[in-house]
Amino acid sequence: MLIRNVEVEGGAGTDVRIGPDGRITEIGRGLPGTAEVEVEGGGGALLPGLHDHHVHLTALAARAVSLPVGPAQVRGAAGLAATLRSGRPGEWVRAVGYHESVAGELDRFALDALVADRPVRVQHRSGAMWFLNSAALRAAGLDGDGRLWREDQRLRRAVPPVPLDLPALGRRAARLGVTGFTNADPRPAPGLRHTLSVLPQRLTVMGPDSPVKIMLDDATLPVPDVLAARMRAVRPRPVAVHCVTRVQLLVTLLALEETGPVAGDRVEHGAVIPAQTVPWIRQLGLTVVTQPHFPVERGREYAAEVHPDDRSHLYRCRSLAEAGVPLAAGTDAPYGTDDPWAVMRAAVGRDDGEGVTPLAALRLFLGSPARPARVRRLTVGSVADLCLLHVPLREALAELRADTVRAAYVAGRRITP
Repeated sequence: MLIRNVEVEGGAGTDVRIGPDGRITEIGRGLPGTAEVEVEGGGGALLPGLHDHHVHLTALAARAVSLPVGPAQVRGAAGLAATLRSGRPGEWVRAVGYHESVAGELDRFALDALVADRPVRVQHRSGAMWFLNSAALRAAGLDGDGRLWREDQRLRRAVPPVPLDLPALGRRAARLGVTGFTNADPRPAPGLRHTLSVLPQRLTVMGPDSPVKIMLDDATLPVPDVLAARMRAVRPRPVAVHCVTRVQLLVTLLALEETGPVAGDRVEHGAVIPAQTVPWIRQLGLTVVTQPHFPVERGREYAAEVHPDDRSHLYRCRSLAEAGVPLAAGTDAPYGTDDPWAVMRAAVGRDDGEGVTPLAALRLFLGSPARPARVRRLTVGSVADLCLLHVPLREALAELRADTVRAAYVAGRRITP
């Protein structure tokens, strides 16, 4: 394939030839037209394809057949009840995105008061908790108060499977310019890589592929020595440690100090990073894969719930970059938006001193799976995973919108519909 008249790394009117092995073979002006397929770029920017460095793909696909019950969609117990009753009586109801600001704390009894004539399961916005009503508990052969904390594996065996339209997910991601995913489930389902193989994007699955995901929760937080032993057990593979509180981060840094870091070690989320720990993170050579959009998407809830001492440390972006900490981003979809361009706009628009330039925001999604903060470049010999825009880069950076994407290619093969 020959892509003509595109902007590559600031050079306008450039042609890019892609060989049959899916790699770039020539870059220059006025290349001879010997390719089977020619694409007129119209002066638009040609970028490396976007890579979402932290996403939960099966949960994202399941969202399409779930009822949204987050603060943006539902208000109050009456609104929640109406949404949960919108399905057909007797059939399972799967609802996602719940937060306590909608209708308070949930358990089987609270859900029974809202809907009792069908099995209902509601997932908390964090993804960590499911709430089941009595009908759902009976149907699944479970008991208890209906609050299941990190019980996804158990639920998979107990509840009916959810139809997943993964090809549709892949098509939407392609339209957003996404050519790669890192799936960040802490305990991937058996055969997950095979399940996800229908996606046209490149795929990294934490666990089967490097890095190894380590999930931390404050209620079950190991001491640093125990966490260090878990890390040693998977070495020399890198680890990606889920850190959403300051104590989780501190235990992680102490454990990595004991074991010694390896290339590719990551902090996932970095929701609370006290300023005093930033030099330590840099010294250890850790990459932070963050969600700079969460303070924007969840600003009202964070203002009400996050401890005042933590608010100035939420989802650092600019301060990490300025300190020399390798930085990348993931959408964390479906627990956040699945649109990387919306994440970029949020990263630029932060009003807490953590906003970055539009180009820096774009680069959060241009890294490689193994080195998320290392921006891929389009050079002769590089793999042709590409995002072609309608407009030059300067115009695209002015708005950072998905509708600037014209086409996406993986190994030189177009994946956009």
